[in-house]
Amino acid sequence: MDTLQADPTHTGDHARALLSSVFGFDAFRPGQEEIVDAVIAGRNVLAIMPTGGGKSLCFQLPAMVRDGLTVVISPLIALMRDQVQALKAVGVEAGALTSGNTDEETDEVFAALSANRLKLLYMAPERLASGGTLPLLRRANVSLIAVDEAHCVSQWGHDFRPDYLRIGDLRRALDVPLAAFTATADEETRGEIITRLFDGQTPEAFLRGFDRPNIRLAFAVKDQPRRQILGFASARKGQSGIVYCGTRAKTESLAKALTDAGHLAQAYHGGMEPERRRDVERQFQQEDELIVVATVAFGMGIDKPDIRWVAHADLPKSVESYYQEIGRSGRDGAPAETLTLFGPDDIRFRRTQIDESPAPSERRAADHARLNALLGLAEAQTCRRQTLLSYFGETSEPCGNCDLCDSPPALFDGTVAVRKALSAVLRCDEGFGAGHLIDVLTGTLTDKVKQWNHDQLSVFGVGKEYDKRQWNAVFRQMMGADLVRPNPDRFGALFMTEPAMPILKGEASITLRRDTLAKAHKGPVAKALVSDEDAPLLSALKAKRRALAEEQRVPAYVVFADRTLIEMAETRPQSLDGMGRIGGVGAKKLERYGDAFLSVILGAPSPEVHPSRRKLASSGGGDLFDHLQEIQSQLARGDCGTLKPLTLSPGQIAKIVQLRPRDLTAMARIIGEKPAERFGPAMLDAIAAA
Repeated sequence: MDTLQADPTHTGDHARALLSSVFGFDAFRPGQEEIVDAVIAGRNVLAIMPTGGGKSLCFQLPAMVRDGLTVVISPLIALMRDQVQALKAVGVEAGALTSGNTDEETDEVFAALSANRLKLLYMAPERLASGGTLPLLRRANVSLIAVDEAHCVSQWGHDFRPDYLRIGDLRRALDVPLAAFTATADEETRGEIITRLFDGQTPEAFLRGFDRPNIRLAFAVKDQPRRQILGFASARKGQSGIVYCGTRAKTESLAKALTDAGHLAQAYHGGMEPERRRDVERQFQQEDELIVVATVAFGMGIDKPDIRWVAHADLPKSVESYYQEIGRSGRDGAPAETLTLFGPDDIRFRRTQIDESPAPSERRAADHARLNALLGLAEAQTCRRQTLLSYFGETSEPCGNCDLCDSPPALFDGTVAVRKALSAVLRCDEGFGAGHLIDVLTGTLTDKVKQWNHDQLSVFGVGKEYDKRQWNAVFRQMMGADLVRPNPDRFGALFMTEPAMPILKGEASITLRRDTLAKAHKGPVAKALVSDEDAPLLSALKAKRRALAEEQRVPAYVVFADRTLIEMAETRPQSLDGMGRIGGVGAKKLERYGDAFLSVILGAPSPEVHPSRRKLASSGGGDLFDHLQEIQSQLARGDCGTLKPLTLSPGQIAKIVQLRPRDLTAMARIIGEKPAERFGPAMLDAIAAA
């Protein structure tokens, strides 16, 4: 295909001719033409365009016009394969070097490079780590680098790929212009892109509007989420859709539920074999009505134009993630729909995820702010699209194409309720989760309430105007407004944030949504493994189990079964003795793992214990050991306190505990006559009482 390079007018005309003749478009989409012209002219470019805005064309068309080879750095093999196939289908010489290539495909690409036939060469960022890549590209007459999904360069972003950091070195080594493209990049991420890809030299930047008016936005509070997803899918039967889930296990179970309900559905996640994932990707591209139930491993760069709906079974990580994921739908401009489910567990999980990350404090603060923005979108009280676009710095009129425009929510002054809830948080010393706080507010006399004497607090029973379900909605909205947060150091206990102080003091008011307090639909509710109160601790125990299992290269259940961890989370043993009484622990596991799991429960290293004492913990003899040790300390100088000191070793005391002698003769056989004479009577009494 002829290329032009000299006169910008001619190259512009040539580009528009190719737009029609090769791609079949009569005109550019809004914002495309200026970007194409800048890239053709050889200027460094950063283009931030909405999902479905036609980013690919903005580097594919210039690659055809410019002399030389355009190298495209792309994060996903599936995306590269789809784009290469699409380009070849319209007569453009393109190839990809990926780990998914067959030997024949790789040979074909090298042959095309040698013959200078290729116009576009796609590769993953990880290939830049290979020592042979730079010499190969130097020989290939590269004239442009294009970077797709450029936000992957952000080290603290949701899609960070470490090898994206090598792209700046490649640009300097080849000394060619670079064009970077992404659909989502806030100001901070844009700064990282400029620093890491352009050496801090600001490129020509294009920031296009983020609005996708054809996509209907909707959120809903979780209420039997499986039923909600199945209902949403059933109303759109026969349409291609994606369901995003927070865990791999959920993708499998929800895909099965959809299949059982008569849908064509497949699970997709990073734990699947690569060939299986490729099969699902191929099937999704080919099938008109396939539903893919996936983690975020699926979707970046998916170019299927007729995805009619996207649902989130769990709350996404951020507004950027949400925007990217819903943007898979409606790329053809036809109407598309979305539904995002969320609940207090999602909020707790995301908060804890941020707090437990290794990021510096300022980064964690920024991530909390990003989550706050997403929760503000979830709990929005006016047009949802206005709230979404305002995050990206855009203003708009009410859209008329979101759930809140269709059904404006009922609002009420929630100041009194929130003040009561905040008071309960403080009166309970910021040491308990929402479940316990709601029991206090509603005057529910549980064992835990009685144990902590919280029935004596002034806030006990002050919230009887709402039931537990309604109070749950209040607490969820409080977490969404960042008035309270779960404390990761106290297993999710809620603490009050600075923004809550004016409300507590009566200096500010707050409006809440009444519709989310409405009575939930009746139906079967899945039983959780543990209560909301114990869920964060169970999660921490499972994380410890996972780390130990990976370290030892054994299945997680070999360390402890789920049932054992559940009992730990519910009983919260405070010592190795208590740990030893947990079903499934046993002496060997107590010796091997007891300290590690006790440290998780205590939030601090477990106390030092003598090995002889430790061995008795699982058999229930630890308390008796402590009692006997106390006796020998008291009688070390006899009843009178003036005799020559006499002591027993921990091993001797442990043997007494194990053998449980019934008389002085038996005691003497264990520790000798003189020690038996001094300690025996008191120790025999202790044994009898044990």
